[in-house]
Amino acid sequence: MVHVRAALIAVVALGVLTPLTAQEVTFHGQVRPRSEFRDPSVIGGRSFTSMRIRATMNAALENDVTVVIQLQDVRLFGEETNTLSDFSADNLDIHQGYIDMGRFQSAKTAARIGRQEVNFGGQRLVGAVAWTQQARSFDGARVRFNRDWGSFDLVGFKTAENLADDVDADAEFFGAYATINSAEAGALDLYGLYQRTRALADVDQATFGARFAGSGSRLNYRAEASLQVGDRRGSDVTAFMLGGRIGLGLGPGNKGRITLWYDYLSGDDTPGDGDTKVFDTMFATNHKFYGFADMFLNIPVHTAALGLQDFAVKGSLQANQDVTIGLDLHSFRLAKQGGTSTAHLGEEIDFTVSHRYSPNLGITGGLSLVVQADGFADIGRLTENLTWGYLMLNATF
Repeated sequence: MVHVRAALIAVVALGVLTPLTAQEVTFHGQVRPRSEFRDPSVIGGRSFTSMRIRATMNAALENDVTVVIQLQDVRLFGEETNTLSDFSADNLDIHQGYIDMGRFQSAKTAARIGRQEVNFGGQRLVGAVAWTQQARSFDGARVRFNRDWGSFDLVGFKTAENLADDVDADAEFFGAYATINSAEAGALDLYGLYQRTRALADVDQATFGARFAGSGSRLNYRAEASLQVGDRRGSDVTAFMLGGRIGLGLGPGNKGRITLWYDYLSGDDTPGDGDTKVFDTMFATNHKFYGFADMFLNIPVHTAALGLQDFAVKGSLQANQDVTIGLDLHSFRLAKQGGTSTAHLGEEIDFTVSHRYSPNLGITGGLSLVVQADGFADIGRLTENLTWGYLMLNATF
């Protein structure tokens, strides 16, 4: 309780005192409750409501120095059974807190130091996972070089510190990410990412890849490929990922859209031979890619290290300026069959509706059905069809 009060007092005090030296201080906030139903879950049918509350202070100081502090509280409705006696705010945290030296989006060279969200490209490998109420942030530094041709980022983050209480590992994440813009064709991303973990099972793994994405008057398209090499828990790593997408706008103003989608993540059906061919999605926002029901949040764990193929057809319709409707159809297969009876995992249907109630309030609802095939049962993930639905409000200022 004491540390929470101290954090709140510090932020309030900073908000009061900073205007004496800052050029501009702004405050932002978010309240995002979401009710969900999932059946089956690990304990049978389950419904619950979670909520994210954020308070952000942005202080622009002299010489293009900016300080950002973002408090976040994430909890379940009813988690505190008696708020008269339980008011410790156990789930309050500093989601972001960093210093910017230079204007990050426009300066020739800028640096961001502290706890921060990072989204690279389409978030295939590095993303903040904004769908989750808690989201992801990193502790460390990011340097940005902005040029006429695009941008180049260098990052260095500490992801585990064995000097901290209850942390046994020591881990870092380093990366270089370049985006080359072309007004005619699109944007080409080139990257190299490195993970190092020192624990009972060491990891020294590098991921190299490219992503190309662009759009025309009606078409949009994306192609990407990644190669992973190194050492993972005593095994030599050679793994890869391939992905592609092409979308076509339909009707006046492209208010309708249909997209064809395919992803391949390599797997390994010969475990224990000293070589692993399983692709690891690292710090990805997997919710964006492999179905909204989140059957594959942790890859390769959720695919039993056998990899994944995702065939999808996605449709969307801008019904009016405030309502958008989406319908996605996925068919999932393992990349390697291994000891399973079939590589076919099943199908997923995702239906979503988004309504902009006001400029600062959005309402989104969705319903997903996963039609289970024997492959899902064979890898211990799902033995019957799954239904998941949600309703979410997102108020920001």
